[in-house]
Amino acid sequence: MMRRSNPFDEFEDLFERMSKQFEGMNRQVEETRPMWNTTGISVDVADEDDEYVVTADMPGFEKEDIDLSLSGRTLTVSGSREMARDDDSSEYLRRERRSESVSRTIRLPEDVREDDTHATYSNGVLTVHLPKRTASEEDDSHRIDID
Repeated sequence: MMRRSNPFDEFEDLFERMSKQFEGMNRQVEETRPMWNTTGISVDVADEDDEYVVTADMPGFEKEDIDLSLSGRTLTVSGSREMARDDDSSEYLRRERRSESVSRTIRLPEDVREDDTHATYSNGVLTVHLPKRTASEEDDSHRIDID
């Protein structure tokens, strides 16, 4: 008596081969994906009862290098820094530190009170408090000072 083969064995083999190929492709993508945020500034936006709190990671920047502006519901966070240029004759084996400018625009879901906003910067973390507006007022751009 001749034993019949399972017709689904071929499908199982095919799915196993495809799975191995996809795993290999996934490893290649993970190896080439950059490990840093390509926008330059990572932010969290929290909706607390009476205000929005925006927390932004900006390591390596001085408080004076950061600029905040608010126009209507749009908060813009930007920073620029210049790395010191060495005039000595050092020969670098690797040089990755550079001058850079970063910027991030965040659209808030509601209007905020521009005059009551405030920001702090400590240990590379910028925190912006934006109290929610209760009454409609005319929108004007407003600069936010950093404490």
